[in-house]
Amino acid sequence: MRAFTRTARVTRTRRAAVALTAAAVLPLSLAACGDDGDDKAASDSASQSEEKEQSEPSQDMEDDAAQSASGPFGDACAAVPEDGAGSFDGMAQDPVATAASNNPELSTLVSAVKKAGLVDTLNSAQDSTVFAPTNDAFAAIPKKDLDAVMADKAKLTDILTYHVVGQKLTPEQLQDGTYPTLQKSDLRTAGSGEDFTVNDSSKVVCGNVPTANATVYIVDTVLMPK
Repeated sequence: MRAFTRTARVTRTRRAAVALTAAAVLPLSLAACGDDGDDKAASDSASQSEEKEQSEPSQDMEDDAAQSASGPFGDACAAVPEDGAGSFDGMAQDPVATAASNNPELSTLVSAVKKAGLVDTLNSAQDSTVFAPTNDAFAAIPKKDLDAVMADKAKLTDILTYHVVGQKLTPEQLQDGTYPTLQKSDLRTAGSGEDFTVNDSSKVVCGNVPTANATVYIVDTVLMPK
């Protein structure tokens, strides 16, 4: 009987020891599993950050290239001031008639727009394209004829509104297109790259110039509606 009692006590003692050992080991095992999960999450996060850092410069380069390709082009763009209200950045902040008034190459056009009373019309128009003749383009018209047009508001308005299309045109759209103007007649564009003409004769000398409400293509000839 005593032997049986001693055996039972030993068995209970061993069971308690096993239970204590398991209780001690279990938290350590759980902690180890948690550490593995944390390490994996940290590793995944680091990999994602590295991939993002590697992809961001590539995306920035693509965005810069796209912006460069869609910017102003043409030999006459060199005459545009590098800074100030008449620069490309300055013109982009103002509506089109105001922007043109800050460009010294468009002073005759601006005078004509004012005489015709079209400043507010052009400044309030949304998403339009303006084909803007240079001072030299107006100077190519015999003075007698130019003075007569400047003195005739209806005819001047007719000519100036023929230079405005009621949508923003990209260089790609200029490659081969026919577009209605505010004057109600159509004009034609053709070309490729940085070489475009309007109505087969007027050449774009500085194109794709942004303003707050319109895209400007500076041309070397005054366009005449039929």
